[in-house]
Amino acid sequence: MNDLQQGYHFNVMRRAIEVIDQSEKSLTLDDLAREMDMSPAHFQRLFKRWAGVSPKKFQQYLTLGHAKALLHDHFTTLDTSDAVGLSGSGRLHDLFLRWESMSPGEYARGGEGLNIFWGWFDSPFGLALVMGTDKGICGIGFASETGEEAAMIDLLSRWPKANFVEDPMFLRPWVLSAFNEQSGELGKTPVYMIGSPLQIKVWEALMRIPSGQVSTYSEIAQSIGVPRAVRAVGTAVGRNPVSWLIPCHRALRKSGALGGYHWGLPVKRALLAWETVRAEMDPEYQAQETAEKTA
Repeated sequence: MNDLQQGYHFNVMRRAIEVIDQSEKSLTLDDLAREMDMSPAHFQRLFKRWAGVSPKKFQQYLTLGHAKALLHDHFTTLDTSDAVGLSGSGRLHDLFLRWESMSPGEYARGGEGLNIFWGWFDSPFGLALVMGTDKGICGIGFASETGEEAAMIDLLSRWPKANFVEDPMFLRPWVLSAFNEQSGELGKTPVYMIGSPLQIKVWEALMRIPSGQVSTYSEIAQSIGVPRAVRAVGTAVGRNPVSWLIPCHRALRKSGALGGYHWGLPVKRALLAWETVRAEMDPEYQAQETAEKTA
């Protein structure tokens, strides 16, 4: 699927998700297609191309109870060895990222002397603003809910003294590897984390949450040695500048509530549902689920 198709498909899916949310009952394919002003066959093809499953199946992952179900069935602790043990070619792509962090002194200088390249790209989750240094991607923001101007202002404000250069071609290889699971290039996606020491600890913990699984703010706080600092950890999760690759969308409240999401809760729900579908389609994931049930 090329970049333009991804963006178009997400816009269609975003409208479909709104229709699903507004309905008080589960909608049939014909119902959804009619609301989208498409033929059932065309809508089914578009939806399955983006989501990987039928609209009927995907509705299960968009219910308000989905987060609670994830916590019950797919909760993960953040022990590194446990996470690596779950690693597979598709499920734990985050573990194959190369990441490096800025020193505290460099962070305190607000990006002074740093060249940050930026560009707009279509992604499976709508228009994305991507920023990166010569060491890797340092920012990804989604504009479908916030708008392009707000997303740009947001990321620019993270590093106020940096030199920003529009250069999408420089970033393009990393962007393709970050969003295209079929490319085989995920191991070549470098991430450059720019944050305070606490933020970087939290973000590294987020990257240990497997795709298709979730954890909680309190579990993250426990894993980095500050069990009483749940609120500070939650703030650090919300300040994650590299959406998707540093998966803050996988952090939930203990109650099963979604919590916040910097780029809009509809995007968070789409991210979680999209990942759940792919995880459950993964043969390794299915084998592990079967083994756990028969143990």
